[in-house]
Amino acid sequence: MERVPMLAEGYEKLTADLQVLRQERPKIVDAIEEARAHGDLSENAEYHAAKERQGQVEAQIAEIEDRVSRAQIIDPSTLSGDRIVFGATVTVLDDDDKPQRYQIVGQTEADVRQGRISYDSPLGRALIGKQVGDEVEVTVPSGDRFYQVEKIEFV
Repeated sequence: MERVPMLAEGYEKLTADLQVLRQERPKIVDAIEEARAHGDLSENAEYHAAKERQGQVEAQIAEIEDRVSRAQIIDPSTLSGDRIVFGATVTVLDDDDKPQRYQIVGQTEADVRQGRISYDSPLGRALIGKQVGDEVEVTVPSGDRFYQVEKIEFV
């Protein structure tokens, strides 16, 4: 089984989401029972909506349980080195020499507005293994972008 790297806060968020979904299960069962009591199931929109929601919740629970079971929690403050790895905070210079700061995180933790990019994103994949001074070319929907690694931190 392939491990899923994530920060501790990402793991906590996943387990909290799992808890919420598990608490929703009995409510869905009650909604199904109530809709069943209304009679003919073939034309019962409430029954079909509740069954559909049940399927969605069960699929989400299974997916989150899978990720949690394969989680590899990484604490960036325990890392060091001169190469970019999962958890590193990287400052890069873009085409206009404007500094941009990103932390390499797991897929569920990624949020570009907060400066967190997934290790599996085009930029994340291009940065992994690079050192200060290295140049990186990334193909994105808007075209090719070039970055230069300015600083690597483990915070």
